[in-house]
Amino acid sequence: MTDTSETGPVLAADGTPLKRSLQRALRAQKIRALALIAPLLLFVLLTFIAPIADMLFRSVENEIVSETLPRTVIALQDYSGEETPGEDVFAALYTDLAIATEFKTHTRLGSRLNYEQTGISSLFRKTGRRVKRFATDAYTDQFVALDAAWENPATWVALMAEQDARSALPETASAYAGWTSIVLDDNDDPATEQPADFVYTALYRELAANPDVGAVLENPLLTTAAAAVPDFETVDIRAQFLDVEEDWADTDVWKTIKAFSPNYTPGYFLAAVDLQQTVDGVQQQPEDQRVYMMLFKRTMFMSLAIMASCVLLGYPIAFLLANLSLRTSNLLMILVLLPFWTSLLVRTSAWKVLLQQQGVINDILVWIGLVDDANRLIMMNNQFGTIVAMTHILLPFMILPLYSVMKTIPVTYVRAAKSLGATNWTAFWRVYFPQSVPGIGAGCILVFILAIGYYITPELVGGTTGTFISNRIAYHISSSLNWGLAAALGTILLAVVLLLYWVYDKIVGIDNVSLG
Repeated sequence: MTDTSETGPVLAADGTPLKRSLQRALRAQKIRALALIAPLLLFVLLTFIAPIADMLFRSVENEIVSETLPRTVIALQDYSGEETPGEDVFAALYTDLAIATEFKTHTRLGSRLNYEQTGISSLFRKTGRRVKRFATDAYTDQFVALDAAWENPATWVALMAEQDARSALPETASAYAGWTSIVLDDNDDPATEQPADFVYTALYRELAANPDVGAVLENPLLTTAAAAVPDFETVDIRAQFLDVEEDWADTDVWKTIKAFSPNYTPGYFLAAVDLQQTVDGVQQQPEDQRVYMMLFKRTMFMSLAIMASCVLLGYPIAFLLANLSLRTSNLLMILVLLPFWTSLLVRTSAWKVLLQQQGVINDILVWIGLVDDANRLIMMNNQFGTIVAMTHILLPFMILPLYSVMKTIPVTYVRAAKSLGATNWTAFWRVYFPQSVPGIGAGCILVFILAIGYYITPELVGGTTGTFISNRIAYHISSSLNWGLAAALGTILLAVVLLLYWVYDKIVGIDNVSLG
């Protein structure tokens, strides 16, 4: 026996240690394998993982309030909700809305808050059209009348360039920065444009509150203005808003703005389970608005009913196909696959023709005397119509897994059971059926997951009692544009599917699922 400690490590043909050469070869093999699957991984990442991650983010994202009304959000931090806010809050709202209307973001904000309280959207739209005509131009005129330097853009550029001035006049600096963003967005130069009225209004408010700021900054222009401000004609900004719309005095409006001012909110998820977020805490939605939990329950029930009907109809068909001759089974398999070659819309529309009260099925039942012509069956625009149409559409997804598994079951097993004295039923139930369970499991998973996300067929034949939660998701995405609520509903639906998948794995075992 050779002592490797004396002879040294085993070498490869190129003289390198064999162990190192093997590791290099395995590493190269893994890199090649990764390169081969990289396109598929990238495709899955871009078309599956990224949309789900975006959906999860949209279900909690709420940055539009704090981005559109940053000054108002800060001013509302100590708001109790017991009465209409004071002048400071309305002044902050005036500046925010004046800037938002230039960027056209106030309408998006109104639409977002309208999800929480009906009427806020029109409130923001109406105020946005009027905010430029507020009487605050009186402050601009009085500053300019006091000293013409106040209408010179260079005066403002020099003032706002000083760190001490920005620190002493934070409200004015914030308003000037907002105005600057508007000017730059229009590709203009702030050094050549006179500031907007809301900048002068902010300066007036701060000089009135702190008349010594000019002396502190050693700025003669500010000192003169501060001394003259007490004699200025004042403008009641709160009254300006109430002249536009009295709803600005409604405390519920301000409660809603404050409740949804954080960047992230559970509001969408609460709404998805018929709850709502308020300043007073989480509360139930009004009884006439509690629809989502009912839709979730209906979706679960009808998906399970469709799955069960597919099992009952698909198992005998798959058993027949698996036990017929190859020539005959192939011919019948074409009939099973035929629905895949027909448009989903055509198949659904065909069921509308068949199931309606003046349709083919009712006509046949009346003709043979099973149904009275005055009492025709209502089989459409309800749960029955949805279950029938979707069972027909999803039945091939149950038959194909069952057929593929049943083809692998040796017929000799059943014959052996019969030769030992078992009846046909006993041989089927004790020998054949257990071996077909993996196909049932695969078919059930396919049909259930497809059914739970369907929305075209329920929309066309479901009416008001046969629609799924997916129909509401589609509505919020395409019509109401409430993407946050749609994302929350989709996330909950995904979580329910994963939970049921986990329960199925614990009870049946995912390893017992087979496609043949």
